[in-house]
Formats: sequence, C-alpha cells, structure tokens
Amino acid sequence: MSGFPERIERGFAAARQIADAVLLEGYVLYPYRASAAKNRLRWQFGVLVPPEYTVQGGEHSHQRTECVMEARGGDLLAVELRFLRVQRRTVERATAAGFESVERLALADRDLVEWDEGVEERIELLIPVEELEGDGVQRPFRLPGVGETGLVREDGKVLGRLVRRREQVDGLVWLRAEDVPGPYLARRLTVEVENTSDWTPPRRATRDQALPRSLVSAHLLLGLEHGRFLSVTDPPEWARPAVERCRNQRTWPVLAGPDGERGVVLSSPIILEDHPRIAPESLGTLYDATEIDEILALRTAALTEEEKREARGTDERAGAVIDLAESLPPEVLERLHGAIRGLREVTGGAGAAEQPWWDPGDDPEVDPERDRVLVDGREVGAGSRVLLRPGRRRTDAQDLFLDGRTGIVEAVLYDVDGSVHLAVTVEDDPGADLWRAQGRFRYFQPDEVTPLEES
Repeated sequence: MSGFPERIERGFAAARQIADAVLLEGYVLYPYRASAAKNRLRWQFGVLVPPEYTVQGGEHSHQRTECVMEARGGDLLAVELRFLRVQRRTVERATAAGFESVERLALADRDLVEWDEGVEERIELLIPVEELEGDGVQRPFRLPGVGETGLVREDGKVLGRLVRRREQVDGLVWLRAEDVPGPYLARRLTVEVENTSDWTPPRRATRDQALPRSLVSAHLLLGLEHGRFLSVTDPPEWARPAVERCRNQRTWPVLAGPDGERGVVLSSPIILEDHPRIAPESLGTLYDATEIDEILALRTAALTEEEKREARGTDERAGAVIDLAESLPPEVLERLHGAIRGLREVTGGAGAAEQPWWDPGDDPEVDPERDRVLVDGREVGAGSRVLLRPGRRRTDAQDLFLDGRTGIVEAVLYDVDGSVHLAVTVEDDPGADLWRAQGRFRYFQPDEVTPLEES
C-alpha cells in the first residue's frame, strides 16, 4: 500500500489492471519458450536506454507526457513511474568441483535455461501542485546493481543454481506546469522521464548489452487528490487549443479508471483510448497480443510435453500460462468464443447488389513484388526507399511514432476496393529481418510516403 491519499489510491487501484497489461505487453510470446525466434528480440514498448547508447542503437533515453489538468488550490499530484528492470539469469550445474555454467538444466517438470526476467520497479512521488510552477520539480532516482544466487534442489539434492544479476539504473522524473488561457483555472502538466545512467557502451554495443541498464515498458500513473484531468482526444471546446499544443513523445496519456472518472491518467507507450478496460471474458494474463485468448489458450494446451517443460523453465510467468491453459474447463473456453457488445441495424438499401469476393492470389494482373505505383511522379515498388509520413486518419495510431523514419517497400498491394497499400519494413529496426521472414510488415498508403533517392 502506497502513501498516496485515499482518492488517488482508489483511482490508481482501478487503473492498475490496464497498467499491468501495458507493463507486461509482449513479455513472453507464444510458444513461451526462450528458444523460440519470437522471444529472441524482446522488450518492444517503452524502452528508455542509457543516453550514450542512443547514438549507436537508434533508441531513445527519455519520454515526455503532456496533458491539461484542472487542479484546485492546495491540490496534490501523485506520480507513479512503473517499469521493468531486466534481470539476467544464468544457469549452473552442480559438479564435484563446484558449479559450471550450462545452457540447460533438466529437472523433473521443467528445463531451466538462460533468460532475461523482468522485475517490476516503481518510483512514487507526491507533490503539491504549486511547486510545479516555473522550473518545476526534478527528482532523480537510483536503483543499485544487485546479484543473487539460488540453489536448485530436487528430492533434497542440489542439482545446480540460478545466478541473477541486475545492473545499476539511474533516472530522472521532471515535472512542471504552466497556466493555460481560458475561462477556467487550468494548467498544462509536463512530465519527462529520462534514463540518466552513466554507462559508456563499448564500440558496436548490442541492444542486449544496453537492456539491463534500461527502463523497460516505462509508463506513468498520474493522479490528483481533488482536481481532474482533461481528455487529450475529446477535450471540452474551451480547452481544445491548449490540448492541441500538448506534445507527447513516445507515450500517450488517456483517462483511466471507470467511465466518467477524471482523476487519474495513464500515460502509456502503447496508444489506448480513454477509460480502457480488460475484456471480462479474458481468462488471465497471456502476455501475447498477437492472438485472441481462445486461439492462444487452445494452441498453448496443444504444445508437446517437451515444449511445456522448456516454457516452464523459461519464466515463472510462462509456466503460469501453461498451467492455466491445461486447467481450463469447457465452460470457460466457451466464454472465450465470442461476445456481443452491441447491435445495430445494417441495410444495403433497395436493389443493393452483393459484392463478389476478390482473391488477389488468383488475379494474374497483380504481382505485389513487381507492381509499381506513382508517388510524387516517381515509381515506387519493392526495394524502394521511402520517408514515412503517416496521416492522422490511420486506424493503427502506433504508426504515428514512425513519422520521419525511413523504410524499404517490400510489396505493392491492392485491396478489394482497389485501394493501394505499401508493405514496408522500417530501416534500422533491429527486428526487421525477423519481421520480413515472418511476412509481417507496416502498411502505408502512397500519400503517406515520400520517395527517396536510391543509395
């Protein structure tokens, strides 16, 4: 239990279910084994690396949240910075001479393997709103490095040990507020979170070397004791100009908690809508957002015993998913099959004709790898370099974070309505080869890219 005022703590408690989902988004992907290709490139959201690594790695060391709040006199602002710290785990086998490092240690029900665990960290602040004026408040923090060793026993015999190590992580939370014009007393709140770790990476340092010194899945819970926050997506008209001037970098603030609640904001590296909720049918944390619960539960239950052994030995959270999938009764699986949230009448009007289905794979005039499309008077197709300029009309708002990045066009695609889409991989993305091998791309319309000169 934190030392926050009661109203704030109630609001945070209601918001933490979503915040926990953000914290562990993609933590370990199906089939939940360390050896799976999908689990070799981890920690995709909210990663704040040491400043010196940003030059080599192309990632960022800070994030910025801005929103508008109506805070009363004497109000208190609560801040809860939440993130994972990477804990590197190695495996050693017991020998007559002591212990030796091994890639795998077989136990009765699991195979222990090397793995990076995620340890939840929280930085909590409670600050009078009046102190946020001018230069505001800067609160540095330090999480010291720590190592620990645990013996692995089976039937009373020591078979080995697990060696865990967390590196030192330094950071800074900088809060400030300024009045905004309008008929009501309102302030624009700015919260910047920065990794300030003094780590000089070796030449050609890898991302794996930087991660133990990073803030992973970093996000914020903000709460007011008496006041309220304004939505950044649907503000009142009087506040719209002030909200539009808010600048959020690598994070997105939404109103959290039940509908109508405005005392808490969740600022997340994953774009959400106001008052996000976990589906009531969801059976538990599965960590993998690429599948719906029903399919994922069924596929997990169908893993071989050897695969389940490795999953259980990979991570305790992965083991819990395996156990959950094996224990689901039929009535719970039935509940996952689908839910109707609402109904509306859909009519095509008099004489509406049914549209025949079009299969681009059977259309000889379509060749995604050879087709070209004109963009700004230049032909663009597979292999073309483009500058990404995603529009705000996009349904995948995550792509807005790619504004200004460069990419390689992999294919030109046409949908059933005749619209053109470009399948793109992002340059300097460490996972680009993996996405390409799996056929997973980003998709943009031609007016959302600018052709670049071929190198």
